[in-house]
Amino acid sequence: MLASGRTSRWGLRTFALGYLALLLMVPLGMIFYRAFEHIGPAFTSITSADAMHAFYLTILVTAIAVPFNTIFGVGCALLLVRTNFRGKALINAIIDLPFAISPVVIGLALLLVYSRTGWFGPWLDANGFQVAFAVPGIVLATIFVTVPFVVREVVPVLHEIGDEQEQAARTLGANWWQSFWRITLPAIRWGVSYGVVIATARALGEFGAVAVISGRISGQTQTATIWIQQAFGNYDQAGAYLGAVVLALLAVSILVAMNVFKRKEA
Repeated sequence: MLASGRTSRWGLRTFALGYLALLLMVPLGMIFYRAFEHIGPAFTSITSADAMHAFYLTILVTAIAVPFNTIFGVGCALLLVRTNFRGKALINAIIDLPFAISPVVIGLALLLVYSRTGWFGPWLDANGFQVAFAVPGIVLATIFVTVPFVVREVVPVLHEIGDEQEQAARTLGANWWQSFWRITLPAIRWGVSYGVVIATARALGEFGAVAVISGRISGQTQTATIWIQQAFGNYDQAGAYLGAVVLALLAVSILVAMNVFKRKEA
């Protein structure tokens, strides 16, 4: 029985590692290899004006979208866990909508609403605002696709910690803000952190919704993922591979930094 259990465990480990290697490690390894195989032309391509603007725009949009969704995610998680009201199931379903709908459909929906021929397009155009084929549209698309992550990481943590300490703080005279800042937020900080990391990685790598709403204008509304796709389509494979490596390193560095900080605090 003992030998059979060990065999089963090793078999499951081998299967899991082999599956991950086949789907993740081997493709990523090939991207890194191809990126540094011709580093000279790749570096020249990725340091061009259009490429630099694309990466700048990606970081800018991420820096706007993620804080918005962090604030919304914490507030929405508190609303779902700490209160009872009609329509809670509907809000839960709406939050999960980006998981169910293709990003391309999201981009098309934003285009139908905010383009010049859309619902709000004529009013926005008359008042000098441009959403579609501009940075605001890219920000909206990125916010939409990253909405669920912080909420879904914080909700189970709130369920686990309960609200006994918050009630005790209010009994002792603390107001809502003091209770949240000194008790709730420290208890959920790692749930928030993981949600932020996942949302950041998703925002950095978003393509479908942004590709539709942005118009893919080089040097203006071209994000890093769109630049990589166009570089690959233009047979600049070395530049495309190196661009993919840069995006991957950005996402991984955020995750590593968070884990290092967590270990130091522990």
